[in-house]
Order: sequence, then C-alpha cells, then structure tokens
Amino acid sequence: MVQQYGDTATATQPVTTMQVPDDADTTSTQRYEEARAAAHRAMSNVTIIPDQPPAPVQPEVDPDLLAYRGFKFGAAFFGWLISMAMFVVLSLAVAAAALGTAEILDYTRADAEAQPGAAGITAAAVAVLTLTLAFYFGGYVAGRLARFDGGRNGFGVWMFAFLFSVLAAGVAALLNNQYDLVDEVNRPDVPLATDTITTGGIVAAAALVVLTLLFSIVGGMAGRRYHDKIDRLLD
Repeated sequence: MVQQYGDTATATQPVTTMQVPDDADTTSTQRYEEARAAAHRAMSNVTIIPDQPPAPVQPEVDPDLLAYRGFKFGAAFFGWLISMAMFVVLSLAVAAAALGTAEILDYTRADAEAQPGAAGITAAAVAVLTLTLAFYFGGYVAGRLARFDGGRNGFGVWMFAFLFSVLAAGVAALLNNQYDLVDEVNRPDVPLATDTITTGGIVAAAALVVLTLLFSIVGGMAGRRYHDKIDRLLD
C-alpha cells in the first residue's frame, strides 16, 4: 500500500525472516564434538620424545690403514731388545755412580753389613727403577716402530720379557737338577732373617712386575703420539 503526503512517498514492504532448522544445529554440534574427541584421542596417543644431542661423528678410517694396526711382532721384539740394552747401560751407569759415591763418602762393605736392611732396600729400589726405565724406553721404541696401537705393542715388549724370563727360569731349574749349581754358588752371608728376605723379595718382585708392565704400555703410547702429531700436521 502506498500513501502520499505531499511530495513524499513511503513504501511499506513486509520483512521476511529466514529460520535455520534445529536439525542443522544439532548436526553441526555433533560433528564438532566428534572432531574434538578424535583430536583428544590423537593427542593422548602421542609420545613426546625429548631432544637428544646429535651423535658424535666418528672419524672415517682409511681401510688401507687398518692393515697396519694391531700387534706387531717385530716392533715388540725389537722393543724388548732395546729394553735389555738400556737395562745394561743404566746398570753400568748406576754401578759407576755408586762406586764414586762410596769413594767420596768412604762407604765400605763393613758399613753395608752393619745395616743390611737399608742396603738391601736401596739395592732393590735401584734395580726396580732401572728396569722400569728400561721397559719404558723399550715400549717407546715399539710404539714408534708400530706407529699404531702403541699401548698394545708396549704390552708386547713386557710379554716378551715375561716369556723369556719363564724360559730362563725353566732352563736354570733343569740345569740345577742335573748339576746342582745352586749349592756351588758362593752366596754372601746376609745377617737377615729368612722371613724378612722372603717378604722383601716378594714385594720387590710384585713392584717389578707391575711397574715394568705399566711403563711398557705408557712408553708405547708415548711412541705412538709422535706419529699422531705428524698426522695432525699433515692434515
């Protein structure tokens, strides 16, 4: 219907309102709840793994160099020879120094017999120290010759010494059984109890075995470090 008031015309039209069915709202709500429940189930099954530091990168080893690794018979054997030679040289040096010191201090055999315990301890300590240094040099030579696995080849030096010592002890025992050589040896009369001498000998032997083994391995590792420095400079 149109009404005119002067020059102004006003048109009145009916307003149409669109209504959304209740079924559509219910369906949307159900889908939302189902999606939410599925997301909750998925998140509950997720295992969170903490960040781990990256694994260290292992240096690549040239396969051709692997043939040079391991125990080397020749290196260990020549290291043992050097250790024996160094023992002889060091023993002569110690003997010369002891004679010179005895002359200066006027230290005679009678003085040593008056204090047998101190003299025995000093002699055993000097012998152990001399052999320990000798095996260090032998292990060093073995490590230099082998280039790789210096500690293992230093241990080989000690093993050669141990095997030859056992062999020498076996031969000596065999000869003593046949010729009774021990009774013919003119042993000095040491004014010490047998138990004291036995205990001192066991302690000295244990120290000798442990120290020579340790310093042979350390010497072999020191000999290998020479080649490691050169390889780092070349790289």
